[in-house]
Amino acid sequence: MSSTELPFVPPANVLPKVGTVRVAEGERLRSVELPGVTLTVRSRPPAREGLPPALYVHGLGGSSQNWSALMALLDGVVDGEALDLPGFGDSPPPDDGNYSVTGHARAVIRYLDASGRGPVHLFGNSLGGAITTRVAAVRPDLVRTLTLVSPALPEIRVQRAAVPTGLLAVPGVALLFTRLTREWTAEQRVRGVMALCYGDPGRVTPEGFRNAVQEMERRLRLPYFWDAMARSARGVVNAYTLGGQQGLWRQAERVLAPTLLVYGGRDQLVGFRMAQKAARAFRDSRLVTLPDAGHVAMMEYPETVALAFRELLEDAGELGAQRARRAGRAAAGGDAVDEAGTDESMGG
Repeated sequence: MSSTELPFVPPANVLPKVGTVRVAEGERLRSVELPGVTLTVRSRPPAREGLPPALYVHGLGGSSQNWSALMALLDGVVDGEALDLPGFGDSPPPDDGNYSVTGHARAVIRYLDASGRGPVHLFGNSLGGAITTRVAAVRPDLVRTLTLVSPALPEIRVQRAAVPTGLLAVPGVALLFTRLTREWTAEQRVRGVMALCYGDPGRVTPEGFRNAVQEMERRLRLPYFWDAMARSARGVVNAYTLGGQQGLWRQAERVLAPTLLVYGGRDQLVGFRMAQKAARAFRDSRLVTLPDAGHVAMMEYPETVALAFRELLEDAGELGAQRARRAGRAAAGGDAVDEAGTDESMGG
């Protein structure tokens, strides 16, 4: 095998079992088979029936676990599910090996069409932000609102700290990196990732760090781990070069859904300077900037992101409609809900 070739990845039906994925208290995991792809879906039962659906999409190298904290804070206003993108988390690689932004967006659309849950409140972080922007642009019927946390939209001047991630897209680099870092422990890798993605890695609890190390150990045993990383990184780079109607900024301008943009002042992967450009591109947007947050504000400051999302719903008339429905059920003899208690439980 030449140095520019990616390692062989066996078909999904013969991949080895490498250990179980962590499931937080109150969460459930299930596997959904779709044409050409199998997705693991993490869900959290809503506080009550009848809440509007939400779908969370993680970034490069992440998984549905990245959304657990925010999902728990929002289970009083949405019925939340989070996907493991193909090749990440507990989802096997796609049958066609397509890790482009369009390929990932197609997987999200296939899931929403098959589940019948749309339109949903759609969330995306980093790569997931690019994916969900494309979904919202090409299938507006599937999206109620769009929430983007540090979305990976094209930048002219790329962050210096993001260059190594971009280099994964170069043929042969992923294989070379695996050889050079063969002796690195899972703990060393996790510390590096957290230093890159968090504004303040000290905010990670000891339990959170242990869980991240266990997940890293599991992923490193997957034969397709680096292949999925490299091909997805290449997909982001390729998406940055597209022009015309396929360009991500052009697609951002086409998004009709009310949009919440969350940017971190200490983000080393997505430039904080892009926040204002994004606010101008998305026609119906509100911008929240968190000076001390890094690349994963929904993990560092989930309460703040939850509050901003609830304010988005309030402005869009969603919360008022929910209250009216609850009041109607209560007047008709249904289950009464203490609004004040529900609002306080949101962490706002």
